[in-house]
Amino acid sequence: MDTSFKGILYPARLPTFHRMPAPEEVSHLVSWFWIPEWDIAPGRTSRQQLLAFAACNLVVQAHGVELSGPATRVSHQDLTGRGWAVGALLRPAAVPSFTHDPAELRDTQLPLGLPGLLDPVVQAMGGRDPDQRRKNAVAVFSQWLLDRIPEVGPEALVANAMAELIAASADVVQVDDAAQQLAVSTRTLQRLAKKYVGLSPSALIRRRRLQEAAERSRTHPGLGLAEVAAEFGYADQAHLANDFQRFLGFTPSSYRRAVGEREL
Repeated sequence: MDTSFKGILYPARLPTFHRMPAPEEVSHLVSWFWIPEWDIAPGRTSRQQLLAFAACNLVVQAHGVELSGPATRVSHQDLTGRGWAVGALLRPAAVPSFTHDPAELRDTQLPLGLPGLLDPVVQAMGGRDPDQRRKNAVAVFSQWLLDRIPEVGPEALVANAMAELIAASADVVQVDDAAQQLAVSTRTLQRLAKKYVGLSPSALIRRRRLQEAAERSRTHPGLGLAEVAAEFGYADQAHLANDFQRFLGFTPSSYRRAVGEREL
């Protein structure tokens, strides 16, 4: 199980969180499943701030199902009381089954009436054994996706390859880099990103670099910010600071101070 906190800006006070691999049969549709569970004391709120992955999420909670579009900025969720969520980080190939224009869903959530998904996931999460209920939730979620999306075409698989390459390859710093490695034109990448993701290829690259820079800044507080900038392909520390300020709303140095305060 992958319990990486990449994309979670302040993990020190995160409620119980599990990131679970997608079963092989749905690996072309889902990057992974994520399941937070929380029990917040009465009268208190736990604010979770995220620099989300550049993708759509299909999320089930006890009260309903929603499709969360690709995020372009930091988002937050205030948790109260007791609850859980079961989310699937959708791969591009799955997106057209839920929306014809993912760009319309940027930074928004769309409620979906899907009782065929909601009811079995709610039942699974009602189990008493924590590990087993999470496994059961992923299993019924996966089966529902397979029933809804029985197959995807070659173009969708190229879109998957594009997103996977950009997310995983530090040497992809320009759209041309990705196009060259995938043996397609930059125009093809732009078209695929628009149809299957809702963000441009350059936005996907920028999100990956910023996530990685934020993660490195948090986990290696002794590393100079100029070194962090160089590691992730920024021209200099000023360009890193500009991206932090523009997309996160704070500077790398202020982020490090805030992380230190929250981890006390």
